[in-house]
Amino acid sequence: MDFGLTDEQRAFQATARAFAREEMMPYAREWDEREIFPVEALRKAAALGFGGIYVREDVGGSGLTRLDAVLIFEELAQGCTSTAAYISIHNMAAWMIDAFGSPETRGKYLPKLCAMEYFASYCLTEPDSGSDAASLKTRAVRNGDHYVLNGTKAFISGGGVADVYVVMARTGEAGPRGISALVVEKNTPGLSFGAQEKKLGWKTQPTAMVMFEDCRVPVSNRIGEEGQGFRIAMAGLDGGRLNIGACSIGGAQFCLDRTVAYMRERRQFGSRLADFQALQFRVADYVTELEAARLLLYRAAVAVGAGEPGATSLAAQAKRLATDTGFAVVNGCLQLHGGYGYLRDHPIERVLRDVRVHQILEGTNEIMRMIVSRRIFGN
Repeated sequence: MDFGLTDEQRAFQATARAFAREEMMPYAREWDEREIFPVEALRKAAALGFGGIYVREDVGGSGLTRLDAVLIFEELAQGCTSTAAYISIHNMAAWMIDAFGSPETRGKYLPKLCAMEYFASYCLTEPDSGSDAASLKTRAVRNGDHYVLNGTKAFISGGGVADVYVVMARTGEAGPRGISALVVEKNTPGLSFGAQEKKLGWKTQPTAMVMFEDCRVPVSNRIGEEGQGFRIAMAGLDGGRLNIGACSIGGAQFCLDRTVAYMRERRQFGSRLADFQALQFRVADYVTELEAARLLLYRAAVAVGAGEPGATSLAAQAKRLATDTGFAVVNGCLQLHGGYGYLRDHPIERVLRDVRVHQILEGTNEIMRMIVSRRIFGN
């Protein structure tokens, strides 16, 4: 059991940290206020290898591990939590194509996805199936060498902007065994998009409904075999949960660092905030809780990467703890800033708005508890 990072891990962690501070942090407020999808910054991130972090190298990926990815996303989230979270979703979709796609599909899409010449979206959630994802209604009916796709996906990050949509659709019976995964290109006839959603946070990434009306998709664009789509989707989410947990920890660490600096300067009742023991103890708890969440996240990342039997449960534990802890720490940092924390002149409120959704997406934290409970009780 070695808690130290390798020299290589420290190197790309430092690269991600420098990129976040130079190419994301100075612009994050403008991106948020103007709801800008920062294409140029995303492609600069891809040039450093962050567009296909754990995609294999033969198609342009970086070939890194799940733990490596967690280290990278924690750093990127300190630059802009919302943008880092989109990079996570893009990586999840790209990995699904890499891990389960045919050689032809991998060669067709992944070089452009790894370079972020193409952007990707993950399409599982529907208006009537959120946590109950296996009840999805979007249907793909085989017609010769195509599937004819009909249905609607909801809350899709990158919706309307992404070039590639990894879509879970029903090709067979009810329940998880009747679901398959398909790659749908943006300009496919029958594919359309709803209006951009107006959200509390995550304003640097577009979010919209994705709609299919007699949308013809080549059978060759299927990922894996018919009926494997739900398993593929869940495998993707194991990694997505790790990354979104890392984004929560990164956002919280950013706020905590700023709060400590603020407390050393801010004076009330003749003393610095940093000199009040009650506030010192509060910050000590935040540091402890963040470190505990970080360590569980690292452990889960190793488990997912190694394909350990309990990896899905560990990923759920880590996601639940990291996102709950991340939000609590950011909220506490806002409180320690007092009225200033509530102003848009300070970044704390922006990070608060961005990390709140992490407790909902990639499986709600209630669903995370269900996954862990099933592992414990076997039901």
